[in-house]
Amino acid sequence: MIIGANRKAVIENIKACAESGDLNHKVETGDPNLSAEQEKAITDAYINGLKTPSYKIKRAIARAITNIAGARINADTEIVGSIDKKAIEGGFIVTSNHFSPLENTAVRYVLRKNGVKKMSILSQVSNFAMDGFVGFLMNYADTVPLSHSPHYFARKLSPLIEQKIRDGEALLIYPEGEMWFNYRKPRPQNEGAYHFASRFGCPVVSLFMEIIDLDKPDGEDFNKVKYRAHVLGTLYPDMSLPEKERKIKLMNGDHELKKQAYEQIYGKKLVYSFEKGDIAGWKDE
Repeated sequence: MIIGANRKAVIENIKACAESGDLNHKVETGDPNLSAEQEKAITDAYINGLKTPSYKIKRAIARAITNIAGARINADTEIVGSIDKKAIEGGFIVTSNHFSPLENTAVRYVLRKNGVKKMSILSQVSNFAMDGFVGFLMNYADTVPLSHSPHYFARKLSPLIEQKIRDGEALLIYPEGEMWFNYRKPRPQNEGAYHFASRFGCPVVSLFMEIIDLDKPDGEDFNKVKYRAHVLGTLYPDMSLPEKERKIKLMNGDHELKKQAYEQIYGKKLVYSFEKGDIAGWKDE
């Protein structure tokens, strides 16, 4: 299922960014550009609405929709490996490569198959400005807005994430940052996921989503794809190290797991020059 317009333009943006080494840059076209005031309005509304009856009803509806849709989307999703049972005794961070608005359903699928029932997703605040049905899901399907505001990050977001961890939830964070449509390669990671794991002493469950081409058309320019979810392992913060060092150790360890998985699955070295096959399902390749 192709979500989003101008896929050819997005692929051209991916090519340009891959060749320039700008591997965490935004490539989607038409995403809302928000001012600091607009971001603050969204995050304030989110925090203030969390305990309201209206929010809880909408969240229940969004959960039901995502569970039903996720079961359908992942009917053919395979899972390789299982999550360390010790990791899911409490709250934890889960990381994965980010290439579709739908691949978080595969992450949910993996967690549910491993007995994890509660998962939140850290999502760019611009996603909360979307309207219509997609906007509804972006706002209420157990999502948490990520803003550029240092005040929000320190005073609102960090305590909220700590509470979720203490309550035994899984929190999906995409260390790659921006979504690169159907891009197979794991990209360099930002520090955010590992900052929270290091700060709150919780494990990081590392996933890698393999994208498999199907010989079935999905529009004029693409074929359908399916996922094979690889559970790569669980990383535990070394609490004997200073916080910054254990954060970097977690980040490097997670990237190495994903790099090794990519090279084993696809049978090629991980290089970031744009190559044939980088975009799954694309007929032009």
